[in-house]
Amino acid sequence: MLFAKEEVETAFAPPKDTYSGKVYSVNIGTASGEVTFGGENILPFHTFEGVAPNRPLIAFEIQDVPPTDWPENVQKPYKDVSNDPVSWAKFCQDTLKARAIALRLIGTHPDRENRSPEDAAKTVRDVLSAISIPLIILGSNHAEKDASVLIAAAEAAKDRNCIIGKAQEANYKTIAAAAMANKHKLIAMSELDINLSKQLNILITQMGFDKERLITDPMCSALGYGLEYTYSVMERIRLAALTQNDITMQPPMLGDIGMYVWKVKEAQASEADLPQWGSLEERGIAWEAVTATALIIAGVELLIMRHPKAVEAVEKVIEELV
Repeated sequence: MLFAKEEVETAFAPPKDTYSGKVYSVNIGTASGEVTFGGENILPFHTFEGVAPNRPLIAFEIQDVPPTDWPENVQKPYKDVSNDPVSWAKFCQDTLKARAIALRLIGTHPDRENRSPEDAAKTVRDVLSAISIPLIILGSNHAEKDASVLIAAAEAAKDRNCIIGKAQEANYKTIAAAAMANKHKLIAMSELDINLSKQLNILITQMGFDKERLITDPMCSALGYGLEYTYSVMERIRLAALTQNDITMQPPMLGDIGMYVWKVKEAQASEADLPQWGSLEERGIAWEAVTATALIIAGVELLIMRHPKAVEAVEKVIEELV
């Protein structure tokens, strides 16, 4: 004879961790278009454990010169505007509804057009006059040239509460001083090593730069090209910030996605050469979106991306997770 067992229903209570640390909130832009990111006291999207007051911020990348080095599929959405950074910025703001713009002054690189700091300053002023959303101002990643270019750019954007970058070990003193004098936030970039990242943040704050105005850029890589290592470095940084209450690791993190994704083989190899890989356009968009999604799960609060459809896909993921 079978006897029915009395079933007792209990509500599932997920295990919760609490953390002693908190990521700093960083606000950029002026009153008419200010945006804030960071500020959470939990691991990414663990909202059942604490507070995440701000969603990750995605900035659309534009350049001061036409993006002739970008693959055709990511040039195409901007083909009518990319000859002029002002038109490009307005298109991102008005048509693509960007929340922020990242202006890369790649034309100042000595191996490119070698544009002067004065040229860069004019471009910054022109773009700022055309948009109301926040601006991130990036050099060409030539450490020596960036030192002079970003001084001029920071002065041109004085009191507009931009992000200036990237300060590296070779030039951080000059760039940090310019950001501090002109009331901007600062990106501190190191080369995929938590100890180097921590050391650079310490050096910059020892200059008197407010630690709550820093953004950490540990560098990143694309899907299939070291993403696992990037993820682990970023995860360790975020865990140090939260579990160890390490103030040097508590600035928000940047993932400069587009510049890494769109140079890899999977985003460029033609369908004729590799038909088994499917549509080249869809493949590139997916590569950028998946890379970005992985990094926000690792702890990134600020992304710089290129393709509008990749941005749209990641925004949808963020919306579902928050």
